Amino acid sequence: MQRVCFLLQVKPERLAEYKERHKAVWPEMLAALSETGWHNYSLFLREDGLLVGYCETPDFQRALSGMAAKEVNSRWQKEMKDFFADPGGREADRQMVPLLEVFHLD
Repeated sequence: MQRVCFLLQVKPERLAEYKERHKAVWPEMLAALSETGWHNYSLFLREDGLLVGYCETPDFQRALSGMAAKEVNSRWQKEMKDFFADPGGREADRQMVPLLEVFHLD
């Protein structure tokens, strides 16, 4: 199982709404994540908008590709796009670059 951690930046003026949206993630989105190999998926948000994502998956690239093929993901990403600071205007799932794991206490 691959452990993946990534960083994103939520616009500070959108923090409250971002947190509210994640209190009620669509059931079909949750199902799609599970179906495509996202396990133990968590998001952590700092007051300045730094978002830390963590998940465990057999293959992160396959998990991303699997979600990209899901219609529900297209709808979710379109709705969430404006929450993120990205000079290239990419959707959040296109910004996820895994950090290098340098230590793990097993």
